[in-house]
Amino acid sequence: VQLQASGGGLVQAGGSLRLSCALTGSIFRVNAVAWYRQAPPKERELVAKIDSGTMLLSGSTHYADSVKGRFTISRDNAKNTVYLQMNSLKPEDTAVYYCAADISTSSPYSISAPQRYAYWGQGTLVTVSS
Repeated sequence: VQLQASGGGLVQAGGSLRLSCALTGSIFRVNAVAWYRQAPPKERELVAKIDSGTMLLSGSTHYADSVKGRFTISRDNAKNTVYLQMNSLKPEDTAVYYCAADISTSSPYSISAPQRYAYWGQGTLVTVSS
């Protein structure tokens, strides 16, 4: 499974950006896709996650408390792409954003643990100016 993240950039506080994560390869193995972010010296943190779901039912989603009500994760199965719509951006949202894929059938790690995700994209920088 390969992931390609894009869509980062510079935006003023209060603005919006949409990140994209294109998946290729053995996508049928993917159970969930997550967006993480990291702003040194902080640790990488889970921003949002979406399960793969089925043809008829959307996968469940999970958000970090810090982004609830501002960010929305979604997917387009036809395009094999997961999106992160980010609204009302704040300077503290500045970070490198990574998308990651979970292919585990059973995992000892929580959904927020980076170790759960076997495949990672290269990251895209989001900078929010005040």
